[in-house]
Amino acid sequence: MTLSSLISSRCPCSCLLTSLINRPRCMRADIFSDSSLRSRLTSSSLEQASKSSSDIFDSSRTFQMCERLLPHPAKLANQLLFQIPPDRQAMLIERYYAFDDSFVREVLGKKLSKGTKKDLDDVSIKTGITLKSCRRQFDNFKRVFKVVEELKGPLVENIRQHFLLPDQLARDYAAIVFFANNRFETGKKKLLYLTFQDFAFCGGQLINNWTVGAVDNMMEDMDVDLDKEFLQDLKDLKILITDKDLLDQHKSLVCTALRGKTNVFNEMEANFKNLSRGLVNIAAKLINAKDVRDFFIDLVEKFIEPCRSDKWTSIDVNLYLTHYTNSAHILDTFKYHAVWTRYMGVIKSCILRMYHD
Repeated sequence: MTLSSLISSRCPCSCLLTSLINRPRCMRADIFSDSSLRSRLTSSSLEQASKSSSDIFDSSRTFQMCERLLPHPAKLANQLLFQIPPDRQAMLIERYYAFDDSFVREVLGKKLSKGTKKDLDDVSIKTGITLKSCRRQFDNFKRVFKVVEELKGPLVENIRQHFLLPDQLARDYAAIVFFANNRFETGKKKLLYLTFQDFAFCGGQLINNWTVGAVDNMMEDMDVDLDKEFLQDLKDLKILITDKDLLDQHKSLVCTALRGKTNVFNEMEANFKNLSRGLVNIAAKLINAKDVRDFFIDLVEKFIEPCRSDKWTSIDVNLYLTHYTNSAHILDTFKYHAVWTRYMGVIKSCILRMYHD
């Protein structure tokens, strides 16, 4: 009996295999963990199914042999030894590369090195995820990172093609690679309320708009490195806060547009200059690697926390950032429109995603 026919059959063995394959995405018991599989295979219920026991053990060995191919999914797709339909192959690959959000949240932005791997015992205890599963997930992150860092072209597409992952999982891996490459700080206390999906969304915004690949998707540095020329140009935006007349004019335009449209208008007017200095100074400092790492903590401290303390709603934040961005284009002596649009588009998207409890 082949693995495929056993999976599709109604015998007791198929129940075990189906449960193994159809585990939740997080794979907390990790179907590729030998100890878990053996304990199931040696249970009394399986011993009673004597006619099917050999099929179960054969399939057990098949899974173990398949695991050797899964680090290189193309080999699984091209092999002829196992009779596994393409849809089952795709499912095995997806389940093997799936990860727990709680696990990735602990390692996001850290260097994917031996030092980080040594800390997985603590991560396992903290998250309640088995150590074997933690190691599998970490090794997958590191493997994908090593492969795509040498490739030209769009990051998501490279991951999708080389690891045969579905679109959303490939995008999640792209965010993990991007955060590891740029070493963004995600573990500070003020950032703990943010989920992996919050960071993944923001990472996608940065990849699509601020990287070299956003300008030329066949550049050597592709989508993992921020566009240094753009980061240098961001320093020109300081004129919005260093030129007093321009700062006052910008405030007047924004407040005129906001008056009568929000219950926190007085707070917006009173804090305009501080908020504007915060956002522009973040832009001006991104040319420095340390300030890139502190990007998310700066957004929280310079903008999100002040707005929260004044009880702005997410609708208020959206309204403010929309008029704040658009009004700059009306300023008489402001010339850096393209850079401003490219910067504020990402800033607005990230803040709105991060602005929650």
